[in-house]
Amino acid sequence: MNVNELLKRYTAGEKDFGAIELPKAPLQAVILRGISLKGADLVGANLSGADLSGADLSGANLTGANLTGVILSRARLIDAILRVANLTRADLVKADLSRANLVGAKLKAANLVQANLSRASLGEADLHGANLYQANLRRAHLYEADLIGATLQGVDLSSADLLGASLIRADLTDAILTAADLSHTQWTGINLTGAKLHGATLPEGMLALVQSYSLS
Repeated sequence: MNVNELLKRYTAGEKDFGAIELPKAPLQAVILRGISLKGADLVGANLSGADLSGADLSGANLTGANLTGVILSRARLIDAILRVANLTRADLVKADLSRANLVGAKLKAANLVQANLSRASLGEADLHGANLYQANLRRAHLYEADLIGATLQGVDLSSADLLGASLIRADLTDAILTAADLSHTQWTGINLTGAKLHGATLPEGMLALVQSYSLS
């Protein structure tokens, strides 16, 4: 199947295109709301500016794909492979990215409000300035991730691996960090007001910062 056939069939009302193979496909700015692309091969595809809200991309391979500015709100990306994909400024509000592979992905300024990233792999991902308000990151792997200036208010990072991550100027107000590993993180200017840190492994000096909140 080629791109033209996909768009023609979608326009005619078809929604299920699971396991299709469209590597490096030019799909920028297309509107494919609610489409099912479960298990699809979209390696290196260009989906920049596309509207895939409510789509099902569970298990799809989007390695190296261009998803800049894509709309994936309420989309299902369970077990999807998004290694080194570019999701800069992507709309992922309430998207389900549980167990997704986002190692090395670019998520700079992405909107991940209330997204489900539980058990997702985000090692070395760029989340600089991303909005993760109330996102679920339980048991997520964020080793050496860039979270500089990220909004992490109310986020659940229980048992998450943040080893070596950069949390400079990150806002973790009311975040749940129970049993999380924050070893060797960079945290200058971090806000941990109201954060729950029971059982967390903290870098030197962070506990004193948290205790200072109760004294102020």
